[in-house]
Amino acid sequence: MDSFIEVPPDSDFPLENLPWGVFEADGPNGPTTHVGVALGDHAISVTALQAAGYLADLPGAPPGVFSHGRLNEFMGAGRPAWVAARQQLQRLLGAGEGALRDDESLRRRAIFKQADVVMRLPCAVGDYTDFYTSRQHATNAGAMFRGLENALHPNWLHLPVGYHGRASSIVPSGVDVRRPWGQVMPPSGGSPAFAPSGQVDFELEVAAVIGPGNPLGEPIPVSRAWERVFGLVLLNDWSARDIQKWEYVPLGPFNGKNWVTQISPWVVTLEALEAAGARCAPPPQTDPAVLPYLRDDAPYTYDVDLAVDVTPAGSAVATTLTRSNLRHLYWTFPQMIAHHTAGGCNLRPGDLIGSGTISGDEPGSRGCLLELTWAGRDELELRYEPDLAAGGAAPLAAAAGLGSHGAAGVEGKGAGEGAAGGRRDGVVMRKYLQDGDRVTLRGWCGRRGGAGGAPRWVGFGACSGALLPSLGR
Repeated sequence: MDSFIEVPPDSDFPLENLPWGVFEADGPNGPTTHVGVALGDHAISVTALQAAGYLADLPGAPPGVFSHGRLNEFMGAGRPAWVAARQQLQRLLGAGEGALRDDESLRRRAIFKQADVVMRLPCAVGDYTDFYTSRQHATNAGAMFRGLENALHPNWLHLPVGYHGRASSIVPSGVDVRRPWGQVMPPSGGSPAFAPSGQVDFELEVAAVIGPGNPLGEPIPVSRAWERVFGLVLLNDWSARDIQKWEYVPLGPFNGKNWVTQISPWVVTLEALEAAGARCAPPPQTDPAVLPYLRDDAPYTYDVDLAVDVTPAGSAVATTLTRSNLRHLYWTFPQMIAHHTAGGCNLRPGDLIGSGTISGDEPGSRGCLLELTWAGRDELELRYEPDLAAGGAAPLAAAAGLGSHGAAGVEGKGAGEGAAGGRRDGVVMRKYLQDGDRVTLRGWCGRRGGAGGAPRWVGFGACSGALLPSLGR
C-alpha cells in the first residue's frame, strides 16, 4: 500500500500499520492535544480529520470520539469501529485519494512531523496488571534462588501468575526515570538500610491494551478474549532488584516495581499484526493439560521480534543486549484475560495487561539483566564511544540522560560471556544499570518493504528512557 505521504523504506509505520497514539503539537493558540496515527515520520491528527467531517459515523462510536485527548472512548467502541476507522484512514492517506492530499489547509492542521510533537500516554490507564508468563524467565529466576529442581512453583503450569501493578506511575517513551530509594539488605546481612537502589534493571515485556471491558461479575471466555484487545505496546517494567528481593515475601513486589513502568506510545492494532502475517501458534500446554476455562480450541499468539538496546552513559552508540520474541510466552493474552476475569473482575477500556519478562531458550534471549548477568554473577560488555556532542568523556563519568537511542544497537554478549570485569578502550562493563544509561526496547514483525508479495514490515517504534540519579536525601 502506498501513501501520498512519503514513508521511508525502513520505517516502523507504513500504511499497513497506522498505530494509534496521543500527541501534543504547537497550534496558533498554544499546544493542542491530538488523537492520531503514525505514518512514516509523521503523526496524523485524526482529531483534526474528524473535525473536518471525516470518520464521522464509526459503528458503535459516539460523536466526536476523537475530541477527548485520549483513546479510551474509541477503545471501548469495539472492533467494528476500529476496523472502519482503519479502512477510512488507509483510503484517505492512500496515494490515489486527493481529499486530504489536495486540501492544503487541512494538511497543515492534520499532518505533523513526529520530531515536532510530544508523545503522551495513549489512554488513561485505570488499572495495570503484570503477569509472569514466560516459562524460560520463570525457570531462570527460580533456578537462581531455589535451584533448578524447584525453579517453578507448583501453580505455575496451571495458571498465569500475575499481580496488580501501579497505574499512576506509567509513563510514555521519552520520559527519563529516577533511581529509586528503598529498603535494601546489605550483602553481608544484618539490618536493612534505606538507600538508593544499586540494582536497577529493565524488563522486556509486551502489554495488551484493553478495548471493550466486561461487566462486574461476568468473566470473559478465553475464546472471546482477543476481541477485547485493542492492540499491543512495548513495556519496560523498570525494577529495583535489591529492593524487590528484601520486600517481596509474602505478598510479592511493591516498591521495587511501583516507581515507574514505561510503554511505547503508539498502540499497534491486531489488524496491523494480521496484515504483517504475524499470527502463529503458541507453545503446547499438554503436560499438564490446562483447566477447561483456560483451554482455547483455536489458540494463537503473534510472532513479534523484540530487542533491548542499552546506551551507556556518555556514549554515542548502543549495544543490543537481548533479542527475544512474543511467541516464547507459555501463557497467551487470552488466557491472562480469562484468568483475570474468572472470578468476575471487570476490565475497562485502557486497562493494561503486561506479559511479564519475555525470555527465550538461549542466553542472548534473556529479557532482563537479572537473567543476563545471572543475578550479578557475570558482567556484560557494552560498546562505548564518547558522545562528544553531549559532552561525553570517560566511560563512567556520566551525566544524567546522556546517550543516544538509535533504531538498533551493536550485538552484545550475554550471560557467561565477557565477564572478566573492569573496562578497556571502547568497552564498559555492566551488571546492573548505572546513572545515565539509556534503555530502548524495540519490536517488529513482517519484512521491510513487503517485496515479492511478502507481508509489510510493521513496527512498534521505541520504548526508551534514561536512568537519572536518585534524589538527595
